[in-house]
Amino acid sequence: MHHHHHGHHDPFEQRIQNKKGLSVALVITAAIMFMEIAGGILSNSLALLSDAGHMFSDTASLALSLLAIWFAVKPPSPRKTYGFYRLEILAALINGIALFVVAGIILWEAYQRFLNPPQVAGNTVLIVAFIGLIANLVSAAVLIKTSDIKENLNVRSAYLHILGDALGSVGTIVAGLLVTFFSWYIADPIISVFVVLLILKSAWGVIRDTTHVLMEGAPVTIDQDELKRTLMGIDKVINVHDLHVWTITSGLDSLSCHLVIEDDGDSQRILQQAVRIIEDRFQIRHTTIQVETSHMRHAELEV
Repeated sequence: MHHHHHGHHDPFEQRIQNKKGLSVALVITAAIMFMEIAGGILSNSLALLSDAGHMFSDTASLALSLLAIWFAVKPPSPRKTYGFYRLEILAALINGIALFVVAGIILWEAYQRFLNPPQVAGNTVLIVAFIGLIANLVSAAVLIKTSDIKENLNVRSAYLHILGDALGSVGTIVAGLLVTFFSWYIADPIISVFVVLLILKSAWGVIRDTTHVLMEGAPVTIDQDELKRTLMGIDKVINVHDLHVWTITSGLDSLSCHLVIEDDGDSQRILQQAVRIIEDRFQIRHTTIQVETSHMRHAELEV
């Protein structure tokens, strides 16, 4: 006895709003990235260039987030029965790995500069970093206003990236001030290392989370024991086995399990109750539940 219950976490309207917010943030972030690359080359500032590296990673992640939303509306096919949702996760993993490469390049350059600090045009650094900070705050405000930063992990990760950028810009402003007023050229590679640590922190988070999803790990928001107890609490349910919860993509979780019920239990009523409880209490709308009695038992499954 199978019951499939499908639903989308994001209504169509919210998806359009998410797209709008991400598009604006993408344009702003890409513009700042090019400005920081030009400013970094002109002023010879590694802090600016490393912030541009941070911006590049964020431009890529915003573009991937948009691409994922665009692909998510493509219908499933006979060969891709879950549709194209997982592309977002794969894209995020590639983005996380790319961040490590960017961080490595910046660290190597910073090491060279510690040995021999070059002169840096502090005024240029200050102006560019300040414009960058303002633009980051505008991007964050647009996402807060238009998009679903609470529920949608895809949008939320983009939002956190932008906040990280804002922090990077603050660091670069500090470097610019130290260079301008005290001629502390060593501040430039020091701040760039600080920005690299920010990049690595977000990169590690992305790689860890995407690997967990690709390994069919249970969503962090779901307590398996509590889920099992809740299902066991349904009247006439004797046992719950082969319970699996996994994430298809951000905001779309899936569940399958077997419910063993008493022989005189009303299987359809119990099934309906289980589906409703899972949706209401755990926000999982994609469920497959097999109801069994003592006459019909499955052999133990491998996983």
